[in-house]
Amino acid sequence: MNVVRSETPQSAVRRLRLPGNGFTYFTLNAGDRVSLIDPEGLQPVDLFILGDGAVLDPPDPAVGRSLMDVLTSSDQGAALLEQLQAAGLSTRQWQSFHFSGAQKTGTVVSVTAHRPVTCVAHAPAGTVAEEWLPATALSIEIHSDTDTPVDDLPLPLAPEIASMRIPAATARSYFVKAGDYIQIIDVSGKQCSDFLAFDANALKQGVERGLDMTATRTLMGLSSSTPGLHSKYFDETMQPLVEVVQDTVGRHDTFLQACTAKYYDDAGYFGHANCTDNFNTALEPHGVAPRYGWPAVNLFFNTSVMPDGAITVDEPWSRPGDYVLFRALTDLICASSSCADDIDEANGWQPTDIHIRIYDRSCSFPKGIAHRMTPDAAPILTRQTGFHDRTAALTRNFVEYRGFWLPNCFSNEGAIAEYWACRERAAIMDLSALRKFEIIGPDAEELMQMAVTRDVRKLSVGQVVYTAMCYEHGGMIDDGTIFRLGERNFRWVCGDDYCGVWLRELATRHGLKVWVKSSTDALHNIAVQGPKSRDILRKVIFTPEHNTSLDELKWFHFTTGRIGDARGVPVTVSRTGYTGELGYEVWCHPAQATDVWDAIWGAGEAHGMRPLGLEALDLLRVEAGLVFAGYDFCDQTDPFEAGIGFTTPARKTDDYIGREALANRRAHPLRRLVGLDIAGHEAVHHGDGVYIGRAQVGVVTSSVRSPLLGRTIALARLDVTQAEIGTAVQIGKLDGQQKRINATVVRFPHFDPDKTRVRA
Repeated sequence: MNVVRSETPQSAVRRLRLPGNGFTYFTLNAGDRVSLIDPEGLQPVDLFILGDGAVLDPPDPAVGRSLMDVLTSSDQGAALLEQLQAAGLSTRQWQSFHFSGAQKTGTVVSVTAHRPVTCVAHAPAGTVAEEWLPATALSIEIHSDTDTPVDDLPLPLAPEIASMRIPAATARSYFVKAGDYIQIIDVSGKQCSDFLAFDANALKQGVERGLDMTATRTLMGLSSSTPGLHSKYFDETMQPLVEVVQDTVGRHDTFLQACTAKYYDDAGYFGHANCTDNFNTALEPHGVAPRYGWPAVNLFFNTSVMPDGAITVDEPWSRPGDYVLFRALTDLICASSSCADDIDEANGWQPTDIHIRIYDRSCSFPKGIAHRMTPDAAPILTRQTGFHDRTAALTRNFVEYRGFWLPNCFSNEGAIAEYWACRERAAIMDLSALRKFEIIGPDAEELMQMAVTRDVRKLSVGQVVYTAMCYEHGGMIDDGTIFRLGERNFRWVCGDDYCGVWLRELATRHGLKVWVKSSTDALHNIAVQGPKSRDILRKVIFTPEHNTSLDELKWFHFTTGRIGDARGVPVTVSRTGYTGELGYEVWCHPAQATDVWDAIWGAGEAHGMRPLGLEALDLLRVEAGLVFAGYDFCDQTDPFEAGIGFTTPARKTDDYIGREALANRRAHPLRRLVGLDIAGHEAVHHGDGVYIGRAQVGVVTSSVRSPLLGRTIALARLDVTQAEIGTAVQIGKLDGQQKRINATVVRFPHFDPDKTRVRA
């Protein structure tokens, strides 16, 4: 469970997230009022009250299922059952209530507790009017009449070896065996905790070998000016002491000291408690010499580095119940603090408690960091896709991408080999991290016509269109594709979770009868790309006679079928991709993903098909002139400046968000996305300035060394007066002036300007 503190420091409102098809746990005091809120609509919920006796005032709910039946029906439920048992909570008696989903977005039900009680909530999958609907997340708001801050720790991740509280402005030392896990929890939110660790065996010999920031930064390849945790931390002999397993915050500081007496003395607060002195006291029994200042892993400490190198600090991002889970790589003497700083923003001006839990090495915890859909959303730890078992058998090189683990490159392959497989034969890639939203209801077409720049009314069932989604000022929210599944059924596929929030806001603002349901976790997909992709899928995809066959499928169209024959796994196949090659995407339920992978992989072996990772994909998409959010466009960039002005036709007659601003930007362009051919072999990067003489006229947005062309190429956004084909420019390195690389403005896509390959 992750509880999100409200904006008011002493607010008595707790907010939790109940994931679709998932569970959450919370406790109530007498008089607490609970509201179950369905932001997407149509999502049912089961509420279980542990114990016996009437404890809630619910509004005539239906009787729900058995708690044990629900908990034992899925891996998530089984994990929660283990956590409840680890916390000493009995599941032998319960009350069960079932509430149907709201027909409109909003509150499903509000209930009040008569006495302290423990609750479990579950958001099951359901169907409405025979339409398939994914299970989606609900919000839970708990209102209390007391202003006392709530100490509501998350359930233990497993049975605990030890559990200890570190009161505000204190520190404590503790021993951890090699392989055991250390969970450091921010109890009330916005509270920093410094972490130290020493090799316990070395300490016995009188040698201090603790966390060494310089060695860690060097070995991990990250500069000290990057807030965030390293995956491992080393001592001065370059031996790893701890590794990070889970992190629900994602924003920390690992390059400053724990606070010192000098800091407070210099500020005029003489004798103020501080973490360094607290550490000196806590570590004295272990023979650790005192210091004037302790370099530490500053968990939850929110710092940033300005362009001039100055370090700034602000309130932490951590919410109540957020944590970091470490694993000890050798026997350790550890020390943790609850930072004493109450004179600035470091702890939100009010130091609070930190809690430590130790778990046995026999436990197994998946690795992950937090992904938040919006800044105030509960964190979701990095998860695996339905294809993970198959890709993990081919590589251990995974990276976190928008809340999922995706392969970066594959063992015995590498980015260049994967690239050539796609250009010359075929490649298969997991793209399940794409965000999917089902837009359904009588006003679905009206909503999408309003939300995107393309004319959705011209879209036929079975057709796909690439488009931009913009704010009122013309800046882009995201780009993506719209699938028309039916007269009132659309699927929006994009990169950003916020698109769903935006679409719901538009629907509410304009009074539209439409639901926007997140389906990312219910629909995973692989891309099969390359000149041989059609030959491979032809062997695998069965389509009924009334559907478009694979051989008939045109660019930006889709069909539905099955793997193998009429009884095989159901799939949707779209002729789309992100490589510039002939290619397809295959969409399926994650529970059946391995069957889909196995069938396609088996058919592809004879054609030399290879797996493809994110590193090779970047080579392919830049060559193909395909833009990427955060690099080639952002909310300050309009579709024309992003090089996708074709998605914004002037002839669209219906009004849409950003239309007036985009008409003005079309008539008075300031910047243009262009291709650059770069002389020589020097590396060029995103963010490098583009110059003519001393004046900067633009910026590089994406750049790669093209294997096919044998030279460095780039996409760059230039002032329109300097963006003509053939214009000579220079890429500025160092400070932009001391080192220059010659380049020429060219047409893009660099390797296939007329996109003949993708239309093959």
